[in-house]
Amino acid sequence: MSAPPGAGDALVLHIDGASRGNPGEAGFGVHVRDGAGATVTGLYGYLGRATNNVAEYQALLHGLEYALRRGARRVSVYSDSELVVRQVNGQYRVKHPDMLPLHRRARELMARFERVDVAHVRREQNAEADRLANQALDEKASRLDLY
Repeated sequence: MSAPPGAGDALVLHIDGASRGNPGEAGFGVHVRDGAGATVTGLYGYLGRATNNVAEYQALLHGLEYALRRGARRVSVYSDSELVVRQVNGQYRVKHPDMLPLHRRARELMARFERVDVAHVRREQNAEADRLANQALDEKASRLDLY
């Protein structure tokens, strides 16, 4: 019998990466909600110099690692990076050598859940994750469990 919606085994991750210069100073943000839609936490991290795509993958990796630590069995991930979404869903090949280990790690983490759905959303639907990514850049700091 499956758990009811909002049960503790499901998390929703809104992820975003930011790079000022691309490559340039980069950071990521992850807004975490439970299955019922309540905010659980926010994560952000300063990465130093990186591309936007690397920052997007770092958001995904940190979000998945957080979900595993919390014991989530099912995860829904929303990103405004069409490239990352299509790569992790197997629709696009990963060609850039810097992206291969990030993609490989994401797939390894995803395999540890019962179910992972990764979907593309418009930027305006990802505002809190974007805010967190920019907070990492503004503060040049990382916080991996905010609320």
